[in-house]
Amino acid sequence: MLKRKIEESFIKWRLKSERRPLVVQGARQVGKTTSIRAFGKKEYSFFYEINFIRNPSLLEVFEDDLSPQSIFSRLSLVIPGFHIEPGNTLIFLDEIQECPNARTALKFLSEDKRVDIVASGSLLGVRYKEVRSYPVGAVEYIEMFPLDFEEFLWANGLEEIPDTLRHSFSSCSPVEPFIHKRILDLFRIYIAVGGMPHAVECYIETGNFSSVREIQRSIIRDYELDIVKYADNKDKQKVRACFLSIPQQLEKENIKFQYSIVEKGGTSRKFGDSILWLSAASVACICNNLKTLQLPLKAYEDTDSFRVFLADTGLLVSMYEDGSAEDIIFDRIGARKGPIYENMIAQMLVAAGFPLYYFKPSQKLEIDFVIRFENSVCPVEVKAGENNRSKSLNTILSSEKYGVTKAIRLSTRNVGCENGILSLPLYMTFLLKP
Repeated sequence: MLKRKIEESFIKWRLKSERRPLVVQGARQVGKTTSIRAFGKKEYSFFYEINFIRNPSLLEVFEDDLSPQSIFSRLSLVIPGFHIEPGNTLIFLDEIQECPNARTALKFLSEDKRVDIVASGSLLGVRYKEVRSYPVGAVEYIEMFPLDFEEFLWANGLEEIPDTLRHSFSSCSPVEPFIHKRILDLFRIYIAVGGMPHAVECYIETGNFSSVREIQRSIIRDYELDIVKYADNKDKQKVRACFLSIPQQLEKENIKFQYSIVEKGGTSRKFGDSILWLSAASVACICNNLKTLQLPLKAYEDTDSFRVFLADTGLLVSMYEDGSAEDIIFDRIGARKGPIYENMIAQMLVAAGFPLYYFKPSQKLEIDFVIRFENSVCPVEVKAGENNRSKSLNTILSSEKYGVTKAIRLSTRNVGCENGILSLPLYMTFLLKP
């Protein structure tokens, strides 16, 4: 079983004296069920898993009276040997989006301190209209993402390497050349494989990229089916069209999402809600343009000008023609390299806890990403190779207009620092923290 960082979050939640029901959100197939199940079986003597898709008859448990005692009484009738040991019992409500009443019941279940509750779902952000009453303030939320690069290193048996990289990062000293080259090679594989657990396990077990691609394309089909099943009837085709346009959108480097690519003459009025649907479903990540480089960044975002990235870069690669993964791994991909690498950096920044922003005040000046780093505005430039020319970064750092004193350049080069620019290998993005 893959080692996941979210396990540490589960343990911290378990140790709290006052535990509200925990709701684990995230895209389909990022590993929520597997991680929660492993945690429940390891940490609790009594663990009960209720999957509302696999066992739809259990929907009836959450009808009528939603008091904890009534729910537990019904569970005792449908789960053989159901028993509550205070402080040592966990009930896992999986695919909770299929049972709106169960989402409402979390508010009442939070009042019963004998039982711990964990719920998970893939489309909680889009199936909100069916819920009668939300448990506002009564639950705790956590987001689960595809495997980040550190987790990918763990999966490859390289559990000591992250500490080596952390030392170089904190001391701003180069990574030993042999290690740097090997990790860059593995990073390219990570781009092609992505972080969906099934795809990663397939790569680890077989090394067969054709098999990995089949898994990825199967996930893409599942996402399309989710759109057909869960999006409003009037929006189904629009959401799907926006989703399928993402690879083409990214070819327009640092140019905002263009509705005309989705459909000739397309407008935000017609397709704007579709983009929000993809974001709410954790399928895509929205990166808003900034009006200026000042803190707090949120106050200066331009929500009318944005880019859209796919939540998993391996899935993005699978949307290109066969052979694209191998092109990335052997570093023979052409102009498409930049957008794919930018998607991976976006994925890594989101997993690290950063909201996504970019900065493009004019046609001649563009910054791939902007983050709040070490309590300062920090432009981030992504280079898919060793090219260290950074015209936009230099312009911003040298201009009093922006008041920016530090920046980060991500490339295939080793660690270094010069003229206010911290140069990091692309693979070190996971070490950046808000």
